[in-house]
Amino acid sequence: MLSNNQSLALLTDLYQLTMAYGYWKAGVADREAVFHLYFRKNPFGGGFSIACGLEDAIAFLENFAFDESDLAYLKTLKGNDGAALFEPAFLDYLRALQFSCDVDAMPEGTVAFPSEPLLRVRGPIIACQLVETALLNIINFGTLIATKAARVCLAARGEPVLEFGARRAQGPDGALTASRAAYIGGCEATSNVLAGKTFGIPVRGTHAHSWVMLFGDELEAFKAYAKAMPNNCVFLVDTYNTLEGVRHAVQVGHWLKPLGYRLAGIRLDSGDLAYLSIEARRILDEAGLKDAAIVASNDLDETLIASLKEQGARINVWGVGTRLVTGGEQAALGGVYKLSAVRDGGESGGAANGDAGAWISKIKVSEQTAKVSNPGIQQVRRYRANERAGNNAGCVADAIYDIETDLSVGCTIIDPADATRHKRLERDTPFTDLLVPIFSAGRRVYDPPPLSIIRERVRRNLSEFHPGIKRFVNPHIYPVGLEQSLHERKLELIRQARQTPGAK
Repeated sequence: MLSNNQSLALLTDLYQLTMAYGYWKAGVADREAVFHLYFRKNPFGGGFSIACGLEDAIAFLENFAFDESDLAYLKTLKGNDGAALFEPAFLDYLRALQFSCDVDAMPEGTVAFPSEPLLRVRGPIIACQLVETALLNIINFGTLIATKAARVCLAARGEPVLEFGARRAQGPDGALTASRAAYIGGCEATSNVLAGKTFGIPVRGTHAHSWVMLFGDELEAFKAYAKAMPNNCVFLVDTYNTLEGVRHAVQVGHWLKPLGYRLAGIRLDSGDLAYLSIEARRILDEAGLKDAAIVASNDLDETLIASLKEQGARINVWGVGTRLVTGGEQAALGGVYKLSAVRDGGESGGAANGDAGAWISKIKVSEQTAKVSNPGIQQVRRYRANERAGNNAGCVADAIYDIETDLSVGCTIIDPADATRHKRLERDTPFTDLLVPIFSAGRRVYDPPPLSIIRERVRRNLSEFHPGIKRFVNPHIYPVGLEQSLHERKLELIRQARQTPGAK
């Protein structure tokens, strides 16, 4: 686990440093460039994603610097010939290097779609390059888990979801990041006490099977727990016989009542959760404990929760762990970070050098259409239905456009995956530009909001989209396209690259 005061400048792949060295040797380290961080496909086969991780990215960029221990380590690296990989003058350059880029990003909690930049970095190419790996690491994981949490909460249909995944998370840092992202995505609380302390997330939890196993019998165990914590009684009932465990919980519930306390609920952690929850509800209700909740766990995810709902399960609270904090069936988001423009003749120009020359669009070409990058300095404009027309459909389309393009007359968007799909957005269509300034010439100009505001942004954002994009099977494809002139520029760059392989 990384300490809070440890330099993270070396949280990068070696090739970022070898390229940085190459830029420095070639005299182009300060040439101004633009990179975009985006993903090509929604995770989990879904119809949307939730942008997350920006606050950690801000902290990384604000503290980006090579300390003496970093430089001492880099000095030990050798090339194939056994000589030093980096010369001392380059290490001196890194010692003085400061992050001086402009950064624009989608605020955390924003609903996002494939090809849309979640984050744009503009500045000296050496700085843009050196932060690539860490930004991808931070944004990819946070976005993956926030999206998973949003899907799980949609499946729960407004019932509380508790994140129980710390013990199965990808290390201590992964556990903390996952708890935060899950809370942003809609989870009500976490079992991770350090996350509660660090982020102010509500914490929930009672006891494990080991508590029951320690005592002579289950009823004795429940009574002992109730005596110790009468205000926190949710009993895990499946250690020996689940329905008999529910009956034991009822007995303790009746014991608690004259003391001024109540049985908060029971937890089911194995077996046929639909059947057991229905029977448990019957037992609790017949005993007059209608307000006792039924909590379920056991490797749940959105698909299983939706299935249990369809089966009439009487579960009130959902404890979701492994498949939430690890991403379950999808281990990574698959976000990428691609160069899209450089200044012409701007070898001496940094982020603040506004007159360094015209921008030259750059593109990465591939035999796979999905892997062809988009050129230019991109922004995402989200259009909403015009209320004057009596249309309350919410968001209707997103346009990816170059910031130097005038959209005051409206625009036509073209699906990057299918050029036959067009959509016209008129000039009076309401819109919001999604990328907002985060850093200006390396100085932070954005204050991250509290988690409560980010959670509310997720809820509000999702409510603005058609239910079809939120379904789990064959979701509706929300219209996202390149603004027409950007699409045409992309096609021209592809033609040029294929006619002259390796061309500038």
